[in-house]
Amino acid sequence: MSVTRQRPVIAIDGPAGAGKSTLAAHLARRFGFLNLETGAMYRALALKAIERDLDFDAEPELLGLAGETRISLEPQSEGNRVLLDGLDVSRRVREPDVTAAASRVSVHPRLREWMVDQQRALGQRGGVVMEGRDIGTAVFPDAEVKIFLDAAPEVRGNRRYRQVTPSPVVTEESVVRELRERDARDRDRAQSPLRPADDAVILDSTAMTLDEVLALAEEIVRSHIQSKAGDLP
Repeated sequence: MSVTRQRPVIAIDGPAGAGKSTLAAHLARRFGFLNLETGAMYRALALKAIERDLDFDAEPELLGLAGETRISLEPQSEGNRVLLDGLDVSRRVREPDVTAAASRVSVHPRLREWMVDQQRALGQRGGVVMEGRDIGTAVFPDAEVKIFLDAAPEVRGNRRYRQVTPSPVVTEESVVRELRERDARDRDRAQSPLRPADDAVILDSTAMTLDEVLALAEEIVRSHIQSKAGDLP
């Protein structure tokens, strides 16, 4: 059911490596909103599953783990601080093994339902930028602004490869292959498959510079705020 908020929820969805975190952080800073990176919540739970040596395909065990887990996001000027049961795991959840595990953990329907409840609680008052895979379709289908950020797998893979620590076993080809596999899991899952919301603005950044993407997304948010409030920060 749609609600009236004083400040909007900005939903940013898209596949892995599209640049959602960068865009969300920029928009949050520009408009004075909180940046709530929901993907970090899945990675935090995946990290705990790794530490407990749980099977990523065993939904009942993972759901039980979720019930005894506290995940908090504390927006900082340089990005979110991720707390797992009170411990700062901000750096650990960005590492490749945790990212890969989060993709497998996130396919389970009941686990996604639990996570959606947590995410809605974080953003229900508005004034937030939320990025993930299904923010505009499942978490906040009534979000005032919806952006679906996409790019060709080769482009996303190249961007991701340049971010990882150089390693003989990590090649650009392997990163692209992993992204394609992750895309397939995200798009084919039964619960909240990755897709643009019907009313989302689709930004394909394949042939765009970062500055162009940021400027265009900023204008989308600016137009909404102007139509509702007039003055901008």
